[in-house]
Amino acid sequence: MIVEYIRYSIPEDGRDAFVDAYERAARALAASQHCLTYELSSCDEDPSQYVLRIEWDSSKGHLEGFRRSEHFRAFLPHIQPYVKAIAEMRHYTPTRVAGAGGGHASG
Repeated sequence: MIVEYIRYSIPEDGRDAFVDAYERAARALAASQHCLTYELSSCDEDPSQYVLRIEWDSSKGHLEGFRRSEHFRAFLPHIQPYVKAIAEMRHYTPTRVAGAGGGHASG
């Protein structure tokens, strides 16, 4: 598994349209066998900042599977207007440091 983080800087007048576009684009992520989960978050301290977190089955699954598929062709038109707003786009491999916090419900 690999985690992709994409950080966007979106001006105030475009934020609703940005979230709407990703809501439509997310259908292609949900349909891809290579996408395990995804989440778009907005920054509380700076509302112009958004982070998209996508868990892929592998780098190869993302770059060769998804990006060469009909799902990517369905995904791209929705987010194309925001490509220039990308501040960072990188893949990360999780380390062994992970777990649930004390507030996580048990049982």
